[in-house]
Amino acid sequence: MSFPFRLERAAAAQPKKDLPPDLIPREILFGNPERASPQISPDGKKLAYLAPHDGVLNVWVRTVGKDDDRVVTSDKKRGIRFFGWQFDSEHILYIQDRDGDENWHFYQTNLNTKNTRDLTPFEGVQAQPIGTDPKFPDTFLVGLNLEDRRRHDVYRINLKNGAVELDTRNPGDVLDWSVDHNLQVRAAQAFAPDGGTVIRIREKPGAEWREFQRWGPEESFGGIYAFTPDNQSVWIGSSVGANAVRLLEVNLTTGATRVIAEDPQYDLGGVMINPKTNRLEAVAFVRARTEWQVLDPAVKADFDVLRQVRDGDFSVASRDLEDKTWVVAYVLDNAPVTYYLYDRSTKRATLLFTNRPALEKYKLAKMQPISFKARDGMTIHGYLTLPVDKEPKNLPLVLNVHGGPWARDVWGLNNEVQWLANRGYAVLQINFRGSTGYGKAYLNAGDREWAGKMHTDLLDGKRWAIEQGYADPNKVCIYGGSYGGYATLVGLAFTPEEFTCGVDIVGPSNLVTLLKSIPPYWEPLRALFRRRVGHEETEKEFLESRSPLFRASQIKAPLLIAQGANDPRVPQKESDQIVEAMRKNNLPVEYLVFPDEGHGFARPENRLKFYAAAEAFLARYLGGRVEPPGENEKWDSLKK
Repeated sequence: MSFPFRLERAAAAQPKKDLPPDLIPREILFGNPERASPQISPDGKKLAYLAPHDGVLNVWVRTVGKDDDRVVTSDKKRGIRFFGWQFDSEHILYIQDRDGDENWHFYQTNLNTKNTRDLTPFEGVQAQPIGTDPKFPDTFLVGLNLEDRRRHDVYRINLKNGAVELDTRNPGDVLDWSVDHNLQVRAAQAFAPDGGTVIRIREKPGAEWREFQRWGPEESFGGIYAFTPDNQSVWIGSSVGANAVRLLEVNLTTGATRVIAEDPQYDLGGVMINPKTNRLEAVAFVRARTEWQVLDPAVKADFDVLRQVRDGDFSVASRDLEDKTWVVAYVLDNAPVTYYLYDRSTKRATLLFTNRPALEKYKLAKMQPISFKARDGMTIHGYLTLPVDKEPKNLPLVLNVHGGPWARDVWGLNNEVQWLANRGYAVLQINFRGSTGYGKAYLNAGDREWAGKMHTDLLDGKRWAIEQGYADPNKVCIYGGSYGGYATLVGLAFTPEEFTCGVDIVGPSNLVTLLKSIPPYWEPLRALFRRRVGHEETEKEFLESRSPLFRASQIKAPLLIAQGANDPRVPQKESDQIVEAMRKNNLPVEYLVFPDEGHGFARPENRLKFYAAAEAFLARYLGGRVEPPGENEKWDSLKK
């Protein structure tokens, strides 16, 4: 079962008259996709996908080769974002939380009756997918923090009668579990007290766990991808003995290790494994763009054909169990995502749909990979997007900072970036030190550098854009969510002369209170935070020195803050306290609180209101174009 990520959703907006023909309405960029995330059923006879029903994303199903599309789920509020097929091809499984609290529940929908039941009906408990296997089609392994909110034990769910049975108890430090091809929990991954990684293995259920791998805290994030088909070895992503994460095959008994795939600079980006034979077929490395390396000759001809179907970076999004039919997604930087149904026997790809066909009538901006030298000589990577049909000179610039921070921006269509470019802004996305994907030296260079070198990388990127002539030095806004929101606050509070304005979405303002309020089930991650950010108990002074809250009085530029009231990662207090500090000093801040959201904005109405507010704010200080808000986009009721 797979769960597609990264979907923007919004309610239908009222059409607006007299807009310039090249101004892309927010509804087209941030509204519901027309159709998205198609998945072929295990038996290859049906296709499921996400599409709106009464303005809310739900799962639809049609018979392959027919036009009998019908909606099968009935979500009424947040919309379904992550779903998968049950192996019987007669049920859909999906997850949903409540108002952004991230206490996910698993739901099962019967295609024939359309009845839906909650498989994990436990209040205040978060469900995590652990494993499924086609040989055991009626069993689903799920992690639940049912006994102790700080840990996820493994439970075995009977998909026929809904029975939930404890399978494996978490000793308290395990963050991730891996199952073999007999659907048995055989591996556990934890963080050591020093922030390093420990992987434990057991021979069978009930057997003693033994330490299998231990990596120091200086290694990149890695772990087990899968067991080999014979269950005698595992495929592991690890940077031990190299700069970047490699794919290794490690024998469980002897420890014998073989390098399967590697790149000297870029971390392993993903693997493709046959869902029935469990053979390793291909690996991906995300360089400036995503590139696939074929390992199994059986799929080489397929990859050769798929590379010729159309431009863009492709991935196999879904496949049936007999491996006759693939769903293939193509991503471009200046076009909507396009999905094809690929027949392996005939080597023919048939267009299914694009997720946002209304975008096809507009000329979208290209995303250019860039790099520059930071002030200490380190090479920093990123992307630059420039407005279409506008001279690329002396433009207002939005520095769009990614979240994580242990993540990275990638090439491909980014609706937020297209929105900004369409309004007349150059958009700079910087994979500052501490970002993942570029090897452990790049990652580790960000340790304990929040508001330090991670921030000066952003300033150096801004300087590069000005020196290249792209950006107007007097019109630069810093903008981001989560860590990007924190970076926005740092930009305005630590370097108040650098930016014209800032937009902070669910960003923390005080690293001490942030680290003391992490969700209970993040407890196994605490050692990682202490290693890479700082110790909230013993290094309070250091962390406060890197917290924007304590420099709020230095902020000069106007600031827009947007916060979800139910955010479990960055509680509302993080925004409340810096807004209070700024208002005490009569500093310019606009504050929006979304009462039914968490760490971001999932509900359609809320997304449109946020982007309408942000668009007006940016236009006020940078001078870009504005689409007047519709009645359903007005945000006055969210002001606090």
